[in-house]
Amino acid sequence: MRKKILIVLGVLAALTLLMAAVGFTLPRQHRATSSIRLQAPPDRVWDIVRDPGALQGVWPELEAAHRLPDREGKELWEQKAGGFDMRLFVEEAVAPTRLVTRIDAEADAPFGGTWTYELTPQAGGTLVRVTEDGWVGNPLFRIVMHTMGLHRTLDGYLTALATRLGEDAAPEHLR
Repeated sequence: MRKKILIVLGVLAALTLLMAAVGFTLPRQHRATSSIRLQAPPDRVWDIVRDPGALQGVWPELEAAHRLPDREGKELWEQKAGGFDMRLFVEEAVAPTRLVTRIDAEADAPFGGTWTYELTPQAGGTLVRVTEDGWVGNPLFRIVMHTMGLHRTLDGYLTALATRLGEDAAPEHLR
């Protein structure tokens, strides 16, 4: 019995090492862009995009969001999303066309980066494009991210945005 346990532990250790090795071959940095077309006008879409807590109850990943006191002259939000607690700085806000947020990530954080939201008036509605310029520090997390797909979180956000506006939208992957 003890020999079987040691064999199982050895196999698990070997698999973990193999996964870490594969993770190290994946790039630390990534860029992904998804978009949707909405019937709502840019001002209406902007009101939701501009509020990092607006999709609570609609986007399952977003468990909580609240504004903190500004820091370094920038708006700061705290979110619990996807099981992670994170702080977001609003780096740029140009109503109603562009918003850039950045995760306030420590050097040893599992991930970090920015989301750039671009709203473009289009045929009586709005084209919404969100680009994630991110990084994943932990090689095992890189495998998870690539397995689940680089666009998964972006697509979830955009689908929830459409739902909040009473619309259906299928995200399109641009890169």
